[in-house]
Amino acid sequence: MPKPPKILLVDDSPLILMVIGQALEKDGFATRRAANAEEAMALLKNESPDLILSDYQMPGTDGFAFRQSLMAIPEYKNIPFMFLTSVTDHAHMIAGISLDAIDYIDKDTPIAFIISKINNYLNSIRERHEHTIRELSSAAMALNLYSVPQETPRINGFEIDFWHKSFENYPGGDFIDAISINNRYTFIILGDVMGKKWGAWFFSFGYLSYIRAAVRLCVSEGDVSTQSIMQKINSVIYHDPVVSEVLSTLSLIMIDSENETLSYTGAGDLPLLYFSHSEMKLNMIGSSGLLLGISKEGGFDEHLFTMQPGDQLMLITDGLIDKETAAGKKTDLNSFINEVAKYLGKADSFATLKNDGFLNEKAREQIDDCSLIFIQKK
Repeated sequence: MPKPPKILLVDDSPLILMVIGQALEKDGFATRRAANAEEAMALLKNESPDLILSDYQMPGTDGFAFRQSLMAIPEYKNIPFMFLTSVTDHAHMIAGISLDAIDYIDKDTPIAFIISKINNYLNSIRERHEHTIRELSSAAMALNLYSVPQETPRINGFEIDFWHKSFENYPGGDFIDAISINNRYTFIILGDVMGKKWGAWFFSFGYLSYIRAAVRLCVSEGDVSTQSIMQKINSVIYHDPVVSEVLSTLSLIMIDSENETLSYTGAGDLPLLYFSHSEMKLNMIGSSGLLLGISKEGGFDEHLFTMQPGDQLMLITDGLIDKETAAGKKTDLNSFINEVAKYLGKADSFATLKNDGFLNEKAREQIDDCSLIFIQKK
């Protein structure tokens, strides 16, 4: 079920906030209400609405000044903005539209008509979004650009599966890859480019190119250390002015199917979740590395371990542990661990995670891309 559109109402009249807020909620919207511009700015720090509906005449910061403040902040300037006011002077209306407001609505307008205007605008945004997604997906397929593999790799002695869900069908910053060098070495990659939607999606391909090149170059030189490979990736990104300011996490695992061993190095990522079948216990393996490109050295370490039959390993991005609450975004790894632990330790753990509703439930709560890689020792 899709999430209700979020509307931020800003008006110094408690009656207006109540009447319009209740009408919107009855029509399926989620509303946040602010009595002035200062309260509205505080609410925006916690969540971004789909549209702002603001009065013009307010004590202190008026609607025009509020709109100008929003336009000066990159995270807020593109939030659709409507004026709702009793001032119908033509000069004021022109001034409001010149501030990129999408409409200027008289407070005497029937509430049903106001809601209709909001619905029509948001529907047109959704239709343009869906059209753009279709065009972009077609272009990516034509160029063979994928940030998630089209099929899972086959590795002797191991089962590898992955699950990915983009946020509201936007291509985002999560990327997954499996690089099989030969019958012995396979590298598993999970990353998350910081940022939203198109920008993060675009840079994910740049990161993947650097990672693939570094992996193949190091292996050709006889170096299969994930720590060494991560340092080379980081060094290239650190010195590249185009991507050096675009932060990204990275989990890098090398599977040696001949020795049945794994090595892991992380860069600003979440801990690996390791389920020991013999102990029936879920442990965390954390890395010390910084986000890619943030420092010349990076501080990367390397963890070497051997999985026993029945052991399971999970890599996740933060979309699976972040959720939206009334107080704003909440990150809760411990709750995720407690929930997912119930599914582990079985031969069909991954299939159960997918089919039993757990991952679907997480997708319904998501506020970002969600990605998971599942590795099991046969």
